Amino acid sequence: MPHSNLPPMPRLIVEPAVRRALEEDLGRAGDITTDYVVPEDVRAQARIAARKPGVVAGLDAARSAFRLVDPDLMIGIERRDGDRLEPGDTICHLDGKARSILTGERVALNFLGHMSGIASEAAKMSALIAHTKARVTCTRKTTPGLRAFEKHAVRCGGGSNHRFGLDDGLLIKDNHIAVAGGVTAAIQAAKAQAGHMVKIECEVDTLDQLREALDAGAEAILLDNMAPATLAEAVEINDGRAVLEASGGITADTIVGVAESGVDLISVGWLTHSAPSLDLGLDIDFGD
Repeated sequence: MPHSNLPPMPRLIVEPAVRRALEEDLGRAGDITTDYVVPEDVRAQARIAARKPGVVAGLDAARSAFRLVDPDLMIGIERRDGDRLEPGDTICHLDGKARSILTGERVALNFLGHMSGIASEAAKMSALIAHTKARVTCTRKTTPGLRAFEKHAVRCGGGSNHRFGLDDGLLIKDNHIAVAGGVTAAIQAAKAQAGHMVKIECEVDTLDQLREALDAGAEAILLDNMAPATLAEAVEINDGRAVLEASGGITADTIVGVAESGVDLISVGWLTHSAPSLDLGLDIDFGD
């Protein structure tokens, strides 16, 4: 289910990223179209609304975009991140200088549409497996510079987050195993260095590797590209000893079979790197 009770994204993360996006859009001369066409003293009201059904995410970024352009803009938020949307639903109202609304529009909609698209797809995938114990989780396959935003969007859609970076979780993958000399050697090397707060996850391709990883003390195991029947066998072998994560090209057509195998987590990389933007629009009206 979508999650509409999440805390706001930290301002120290949101504002610098939004500022960079505005700098990219405004360049050296600012919004010359708006500045040349719209008189400085014209005021307007506007609303951002959904054109397609989905789940909203990214309101902190959208609000930041408008406030960085013009701190005097009045912004009325009508929805919360994680709320479901139907076509025509108003997400927020704006009131102030028409120039400011038009200049901030695209950056605000870029963040809002992109993040809402991720949240919407995460909600769809989560709903498909709601009858199981499995949870949808994202990966590090994110847009450079936007990882925190995209992972927040996954949570808004009811999914969960995998590690945020290389520094906050140990995930031993196939290339680590190849270089270290095997599953056991890689896990033992990690356990010798890891602090007590850091869990060790190991990727495996076969059930024999799964047994080896369990014997070596892995606390979580990524089951890569296994069919549902093999995943079910892995769940039986594991017998609750480690957290099991299924991964590898999982889509809406295959996720139910994967979830019903009994795994704990299902990682879906395309949620953050390929989810389509949710169709949202800004409609403007002149004020007094």
